Amino acid sequence: MSIRTGDRVVVESEKVGQPERYGTVIEAGAMLRIRWDDGSESLFSPSAGSLRVLDRSESTRDATTG
Repeated sequence: MSIRTGDRVVVESEKVGQPERYGTVIEAGAMLRIRWDDGSESLFSPSAGSLRVLDRSESTRDATTG
């Protein structure tokens, strides 16, 4: 699956006990620009298994329950 602008994504934490991080792709290319739900933005270069694109039902649920 290719990642497109507007996709909702989740990144698992690398540290035990830290929550997952949810955001929206605002620019897609070799690097992704993601606006995280906390309002911050970052460039992200996904590696295998590090980023998951949410489907519409997950995206709606996660946006409301965090």
